Amino acid sequence: MRKSKTKKSVSVLLVLMAIIMLLTSCGKTETKTTEPAADGTEADAAVATDAAAETDAAAETDGAAETDGETPAGDTIKIGGLAPLTGPVSVYGIAADNGAQLAIKEVNANGGVLGKQIEYIVYDEKGEPVEATNAYNRLVNEDKVIALIGDVTSGPSIAVAQRAVLDNLPMITPTGTSADITAQGPNVFRACFIDENQGSLMGTFMAENLKLKKAAVLYDVSDPYAQGLNDAFTAKCKDLGIEVVTTEIYNAGDTDFKTQLTKILAAEPEALYVPNYYNDNIMIVRQAKQIGLDVPFLGGDGWDGILSENVIGADKNDADGSYFTNHYAADDPAEKLQNFLAAYREEYGVEAISFSALGYDAAMMMVQAIETAGSTDSAAIVDALKNIEYEGVTGDITFDENNNPIKTVSIILIKDGAYTLFTKMKSGE
Repeated sequence: MRKSKTKKSVSVLLVLMAIIMLLTSCGKTETKTTEPAADGTEADAAVATDAAAETDAAAETDGAAETDGETPAGDTIKIGGLAPLTGPVSVYGIAADNGAQLAIKEVNANGGVLGKQIEYIVYDEKGEPVEATNAYNRLVNEDKVIALIGDVTSGPSIAVAQRAVLDNLPMITPTGTSADITAQGPNVFRACFIDENQGSLMGTFMAENLKLKKAAVLYDVSDPYAQGLNDAFTAKCKDLGIEVVTTEIYNAGDTDFKTQLTKILAAEPEALYVPNYYNDNIMIVRQAKQIGLDVPFLGGDGWDGILSENVIGADKNDADGSYFTNHYAADDPAEKLQNFLAAYREEYGVEAISFSALGYDAAMMMVQAIETAGSTDSAAIVDALKNIEYEGVTGDITFDENNNPIKTVSIILIKDGAYTLFTKMKSGE
């Protein structure tokens, strides 16, 4: 009897130990949070903690199938997303993410891709390159994504692209306009036109459509976006014989532009190029009109949003007479665009902006590439993107040798407090 009790006690002890080990193992998978650590240590620690379990359970993860270039063995295909959902540029991140989320929702409702539903995993990177890099590492190392939609603004997009090139992860930024993003490597694409294209196009538009010969420029010297547009615009002006009578600068955070505008007024330009974001642009336009500078204002896609209620308030006509390059015009009757705008309005209860449409197109292009590739093999998806012919919300898109889109650019005129399509021009050819 004593011997039998001993055996029974040992058996009970072994069962209890097994239960404890099981509970401990389950606990490891629950340590992930929705936010990446600011310094990357959380993501690195999580990877190290889970490494042994992942090695023992390789057959149950997506990793082995992805390494072999086949569709993941799980029930979903994981695509990552990065966007500034909080912070000073969150208006852009939320809009781009909303567009991508809408696209994924539509794809899943129509059966998904390669017979599987898409699991779209998005992290907030707050508009910071370090946050974006940490979030990217988490998407790749923990979440095992097979492609990336993002980032949104140029600085974080460049930082993430540098990592994505090392992993050969298919990446498409919806809205990062800096030429340096796609220059990082052959697996990095964009849905938007680049700064060089829209700056150059506005110079052409000024000469050929407006028939004007004297320009001035006022831009944020601390912002690479504004600098890039200025460089392209002034270079095109030189080519076309447009005289840039003065170039004035300011720094991020400035709110009084009357000193620069007074110098511009004295130089007697026929148009003022303002290649900044809309929060600054509306202050510049109002102050220019206060000092009597009554000329057409020209700009880039950063103007989109200038008529938002939280920006312009009740003074809807303050920006009238301004032209800017954009990715679409809301009054364009194109059926695909109007269907998107209606769906977006129904889904989110607000009007889409260009970042929303670009997020949608970026997600749809990635899905189309995966479908064309017939697998989640990175090289196959990248090849499919390079050769894509996509009919999008922001125009029909193919890619040039630098993975920048060849697409239509809309020139928007602000008239009677509303955006109107003035003309279309071709970008990237």
